[in-house]
Amino acid sequence: MNAFVVRPEQAEHVALTGGSAFRLLADGADTSGALGANRLTLAAGTDGASPHHHARSTEAFYVVEGAARFRWAGPGGVRTETVRAGGLVVVPPGTVHAFGAAPQRGAELLVVLTPGIDRFGYFRALGRVRRGEEPFASLLPEQERYDVHFADPAGWGEPDAD
Repeated sequence: MNAFVVRPEQAEHVALTGGSAFRLLADGADTSGALGANRLTLAAGTDGASPHHHARSTEAFYVVEGAARFRWAGPGGVRTETVRAGGLVVVPPGTVHAFGAAPQRGAELLVVLTPGIDRFGYFRALGRVRRGEEPFASLLPEQERYDVHFADPAGWGEPDAD
């Protein structure tokens, strides 16, 4: 892999809904599998991802602006924490997690997954699902390919207060 730069105008924009969007920065193929990176803009109170896990990748979320609410399964049940700008959340492989913008606040997240897997196709498909152009079920056959394994949302309930 050679060093490379992705300028803001070069990053692919994938619209979600309500002003939320991905900026695709680097895919696994771009980094010889070292990492994948995107910037995610979430409108206030918007869901970023429902419960899921990655079997092979660690996912790191740096909160650039605003505040995001993270939930993950661990000993003792589901934990919820709101993280403000400047905070970092690291989710190891196999940990079921979900996230979104905090209520009443938007969030800008830099998301890095390592090792990098080619996930840009997943983010494009997710955009189509979020915009109502495709059903969620269209993502189910792609779980292994993109290392995004959906969990049953039952039992996650409403987020606890921090």
